[in-house]
Amino acid sequence: MSSLLLSRRDLDFLLYEWLDVPGDRDTYDAVLDLAEQIATRDFATHNRRNDLEEPRFVDGKVVLHEEVGKALKAYSQAGFIGAGMPASVGGMELPSVICQALMGWFHAANVGTAAYPLLTVANANLLLAHGSPEMVERFVLPMVEGRYFGTMCLSEPQAGSSLADITTKAERQPDGSYRVTGSKMWISAGEHDLSENIVHLVLAKVPGGPPGSKGISLLVVPKYLEDGSRNGVTLTGINHKMGFRGTVNTVLAFEDAVGYVVGEENRGLAYMFHMMNEARIGVGLGATALGYTGYLHSLDYARSRPQGRAGKDPTTPQVPIIEHPDVRRMLLAQKSYVEGALALNLYCGKLVDQGEELLLGMLTPIAKSWPSQWCLEANSLAIQVLGGYGYTREYPVEQFYRDNRLNPIHEGTHGIQALDLLGRKVTMNDGAGLARLAEAIASTCDRAPEPYATQLREVIQRIVEVTQKVWGAGDAALSLANATPYLEAVGHTVIAWMWLEQLLAAEGKDGDFYEGKRRAAQYFFAWELPKAGPQLDLVASLDRTTLDMEARWF
Repeated sequence: MSSLLLSRRDLDFLLYEWLDVPGDRDTYDAVLDLAEQIATRDFATHNRRNDLEEPRFVDGKVVLHEEVGKALKAYSQAGFIGAGMPASVGGMELPSVICQALMGWFHAANVGTAAYPLLTVANANLLLAHGSPEMVERFVLPMVEGRYFGTMCLSEPQAGSSLADITTKAERQPDGSYRVTGSKMWISAGEHDLSENIVHLVLAKVPGGPPGSKGISLLVVPKYLEDGSRNGVTLTGINHKMGFRGTVNTVLAFEDAVGYVVGEENRGLAYMFHMMNEARIGVGLGATALGYTGYLHSLDYARSRPQGRAGKDPTTPQVPIIEHPDVRRMLLAQKSYVEGALALNLYCGKLVDQGEELLLGMLTPIAKSWPSQWCLEANSLAIQVLGGYGYTREYPVEQFYRDNRLNPIHEGTHGIQALDLLGRKVTMNDGAGLARLAEAIASTCDRAPEPYATQLREVIQRIVEVTQKVWGAGDAALSLANATPYLEAVGHTVIAWMWLEQLLAAEGKDGDFYEGKRRAAQYFFAWELPKAGPQLDLVASLDRTTLDMEARWF
């Protein structure tokens, strides 16, 4: 039976028939086979239990059921934490695109448990890029071995996403260490007994530094010190979420905690973006995987659930609901969302491997937010396909929706990603990022069939024109007031591009799989890409409705 987590056939198509990942396919296939095996055996089996038995706060500690630790041990023993890291730290040096595919299995199987290694990998990669050799030796090596896990500590109760307003302070000590004091909120995996130690990466301000975000430093603050004593990091609360419950979400108090500055003081936010951007792409992959497994579950149900008939004769047998056009519409929509998003996730991995930082930077807010919005919609449609059963806990699709609803907020909200795209990415270096994106899409259009090529070329040209008009208004507040529809329009355009690329990869190939790709591409261009037009019209109009609405009028 085919997996209901992800489609291995789709992964193989994307990796080898489209992206043509260089290297040893036998090794890659063995890794992906093992990932599917562990995800199915050790992660998926306790996904429902994570939802029903969420983490508990007992005597100042986090209590998790035992299957979480067993699954993470299997993950670590397989070497997956260091899958993409250099051999010098015990890694396997796999391409990023293969690591993305590998991780997709675990997100689909159990996104709550998968978050612990996701954060750990991103934490270790930041320290590899910006930490000292001593930090790598002391913290990264045990993380690669699965003995230590990692976190990122950014938000604070009074500041939320406004990192310029954090108040956690880090005071220099004569021995070169720092003492960290403050409170951090929404810290995923912030406290547990799943590992020997927890490596917190903490944003804080050193007294005397510049105000705002320019005065933020980054510090490593371990749960346990080298002598085995407990550091001044205390769990003060657990946040109880509607979904994604397997990942404990904490409130932490830092009380004169020993910390070590990463790199230079006051450059912490720049360093943290290394982890944040990796986590944003990871969140997008997690959202895709949840949408994908929901799609496969609803597809399986639609094929096996008899209801209604093809004609009006009540004596004829009922047909599977997949025979009804509106059910096929919902399945096509899901397919177009999740397979388009997975293509984008893997494409971003390839850009990492190629060092294409300019295009990757442009795509990062889209790779985070588009799957978080539209693969969540896929989950909603999966519930709809199952009808009344869809919102009962007898079937998993309602949990997939609740788990995925966190992702439009996680690692920078939808609105923050919109501001990042329109406010930073398209204007940096005189618009070089947008020009690179337009160039890449135009290159695909030059090879693509009609009418798709003309349709997509017209939309990307419109995006360039609208961007120029918006920033030519001379009013930054007005330019950014409608950033969200801009993000959504550009996102739909990028996914249409991903579908056009898949259409080209399937060209001339026969069989149900390839015909399914062609029909999904047709659906996206006919039903979804036209949505970008009205959104771009709204952005171009420089509408002031939201900007001029005063708080007292609500």
